[in-house]
Amino acid sequence: MRRMSAHALYVTAAYGITTVVLAGLIGWILLDQRARRRELAELEAAGVRRRSDKAAKP
Repeated sequence: MRRMSAHALYVTAAYGITTVVLAGLIGWILLDQRARRRELAELEAAGVRRRSDKAAKP
């Protein structure tokens, strides 16, 4: 069994860290999207309407 060189270890660690960071960012975006949709649904249920709805109805 060959030992991993220092360069190969560095590259593997860099890819691993990048993967973890990207997965975290994607997870954060998805959770935030769900929260914003929930807030929007609550506002619409309370009778608050979007400005774009007024523009669509002359």
